[in-house]
Amino acid sequence: MTQPATRRTVLATGAGALALGCVGCGAENGGTATSASSAPASPSSPGAQEAATDGKALARTSDIPEGGGKVFKKEKVVVTQPKKGDFKAFSAVCTHQGCLVDKVTDGTIDCPCHGSRFHIADGAVAHGPATRPLPQRSITVDGNSIRLS
Repeated sequence: MTQPATRRTVLATGAGALALGCVGCGAENGGTATSASSAPASPSSPGAQEAATDGKALARTSDIPEGGGKVFKKEKVVVTQPKKGDFKAFSAVCTHQGCLVDKVTDGTIDCPCHGSRFHIADGAVAHGPATRPLPQRSITVDGNSIRLS
């Protein structure tokens, strides 16, 4: 005969299930898994942006489709072009649970982990579970080159 569940066994079992449910979060498509207790590296930390591009251009303007965008996984940034000649950049780290977004389609930046989508024009949440927009990143467009700044 089994013993009735105690509060301790229920909590331990629930915590284990929660941990298992998040195994691999962000690890899809070359991302890195993050835990709820670790925050992603801050893009505003000294030297983080310079090191990300090693002083080279992130992309050419022709690499970013009008009405779409491109995710740069290594730099953890997504660059969009909501309308011709208007380039925007956002963190590629989803504000829901830290997964990396993986694509830009139909006017949104999409996270593969839990289905959050963000508008390409301002990073605002288009569809949850995320409740906060993607943080903006600073870029410079110089001729045909796009650089993190």
